[in-house]
Amino acid sequence: MLRLCCTLVFLLGLGHASQIFSNKGTTQGWSHINQENKGTVQQVSNVFIESPSAIKCTQVYDPSYAGRYHSDLRKDNIYRNGDTGFYGFAFRLQEDWDFSGDQSYNIAQFIADFTDSGCDDWMPTTMIWLQGNQLYTRVKHGTVCPKAAQLLTVFPKVATVSAGQWHKIVVHSSWKSDNTGFFKLWFDGVKVLEQFNIPTTIDNNRAFGFSIGLYANAWGDEGRMEGSQGTRQVWFDEIGVGSAFADADLDQW
Repeated sequence: MLRLCCTLVFLLGLGHASQIFSNKGTTQGWSHINQENKGTVQQVSNVFIESPSAIKCTQVYDPSYAGRYHSDLRKDNIYRNGDTGFYGFAFRLQEDWDFSGDQSYNIAQFIADFTDSGCDDWMPTTMIWLQGNQLYTRVKHGTVCPKAAQLLTVFPKVATVSAGQWHKIVVHSSWKSDNTGFFKLWFDGVKVLEQFNIPTTIDNNRAFGFSIGLYANAWGDEGRMEGSQGTRQVWFDEIGVGSAFADADLDQW
């Protein structure tokens, strides 16, 4: 069942906002569902944390295809520069997920449309991804233009991911383009990352959306696939955004 408040509230840090978005594993209530090339996004009832459903995202490598490999869902208007909030989701890799190689597979990101900038198109700031069996994340700061002024801080190997079981991620971030921001991440209920007094977002007041799903970004960026697992599947459930930890951790992991 989808639970969504009537009006999205940007200013999570002011104290009057609570949960602004939650999704119990359905394809309803999202701003956009992206299924590129042979990729699919499906609501399924055979794998989930809590009945009756979860979201299954699949991508298929295609050597004749030169585009990107998104199978994800996006909720728009989730944060602006200056906001603070909690953002959570659960995910499950297929049981035979191949961890060999060093290619990246993105499972969540905050993103906004900058096609009018003349420097970028859809530009993500924070991303969360897998390399091997390790979880990585990052923040982006600087300015949109020129593109070389978009600066990254990467946090590598913050947790170890297992195939065939559910994991829960919660992010708590103060989105600031100066050195007053903070960024925290919990994995399966354990805080594995905490950074204070850092810039956490781009110097721009545009609203960013929150995406979850499977984005096989290395396949498109590198134009090749490592290993032999050309079909990848990830399930998602229990997605939440709000001003308190419980708003993002729907099952109190």
